Amino acid sequence: MKKIFKILLLIILWLMGCNPSDNKNIVINFWAMGAEGEQVQKLIPEFERRNPGITVEVQMIPWTAAQEKLITAYASNNTPDACQLGNTWIPQFVSLNALENLDSWLNYKEIKKENYFKGIWNTNVINNKLFGVPWYIDTRVIFYRTDVIQKAGFKNPPKTWDELYKLSKKIKENFKGQDKFAIYLPTNEWAPFVIFGLQNGSTLLKDNDSFGDFSSAKFKEAFSYLIKYHKEGLAPIGFSQVTNVYQALADEYFSMYISGPWNVNEFKKNMTGDLADKWMTAPLPGPRDFPGVSLAGGSSLVIFKESKHKKEVWKWIEYLSEPSTQIKFYQLLYDLPAVKGAWEDSSLRNDKYMKAFYKQFQNVIATPKITEWEQIAFSKIQQYAEIAACNTMSVDESLKALDKEVNKILEKRRWLLSRINE
Repeated sequence: MKKIFKILLLIILWLMGCNPSDNKNIVINFWAMGAEGEQVQKLIPEFERRNPGITVEVQMIPWTAAQEKLITAYASNNTPDACQLGNTWIPQFVSLNALENLDSWLNYKEIKKENYFKGIWNTNVINNKLFGVPWYIDTRVIFYRTDVIQKAGFKNPPKTWDELYKLSKKIKENFKGQDKFAIYLPTNEWAPFVIFGLQNGSTLLKDNDSFGDFSSAKFKEAFSYLIKYHKEGLAPIGFSQVTNVYQALADEYFSMYISGPWNVNEFKKNMTGDLADKWMTAPLPGPRDFPGVSLAGGSSLVIFKESKHKKEVWKWIEYLSEPSTQIKFYQLLYDLPAVKGAWEDSSLRNDKYMKAFYKQFQNVIATPKITEWEQIAFSKIQQYAEIAACNTMSVDESLKALDKEVNKILEKRRWLLSRINE
């Protein structure tokens, strides 16, 4: 009995010696948004197997609360080690001096500028410094009904603005007075108006992004071109009440729609039976050249300056940037890989709908890299696109009013720039 007691005592003492505070395991605190936060956890076991002593803990955050939560974490000196950030959010956190400059970390064979699409990589570069590594990417292309454009006399989707307009006129003519349209250009989606402006050479903003430039000749021409589709009945007027774009395309309510990769699988699910082979994707037409420029979108991986485990975090980013890991993530969520090498995988190479996206990624551009951009795009551009489409104001009046509103939003930026230049 005494022997058993001694053994139990030794076990207790041994367990007491295994104090969790003595554990040398390094924990990476990684924040991710939406479905990405849930699915990325499935990639962790392989990373931890390869890197004994490093544990990744994921905090899932809803997209709707993410920005506020990150700002709160910054203000309270409680930021995570690393995070997923939407490309348009990076300027805000750079302005707060919250993010690590990653230039000195570029020593891994996969994380090199040449392994990424040029326009996508550039979304993470601010003042010639790299602050993020592209994780997954998106852009906009045209989804279209192949049978409808063939009936309109076009063998291929439009490659120029002129072809797009002529095709739209012919589609509308073929519907012979029915309540149907050629293209869907809802004014509560700012992207097409910005894309066509960029295609036409507009910078959107001017004077170091401190004033609006929407009433300039280049943006005005592009904006007028799109508003023409509303005024001539080629697109539903203004803010459309379409609640199901998949059914609308199936019903030929419209035959073309500018959207992103998140809709590919939804169209595959909805365009079935006789419709399965009657839709396709194509790069965007340009004013003269093809493909026209589109937006560089997606999410990037960033390291917060306050992280005490930057070396280990970089290993995590390296792992997430491997082509094989990017493909696994794509298979989980259908988020498109940022690394060009991953596009050699058969799951992407043999998907006919992905070919348009791969070609479009060769010609994408970032929106202005300023903190105020989302407010400008989601609030003001949409507002004045709606006003012009409904003919409440002329195009000239709408764009002048838009510039005036944007200039108010940028007032603080001008003040800060004036202080820097003093």
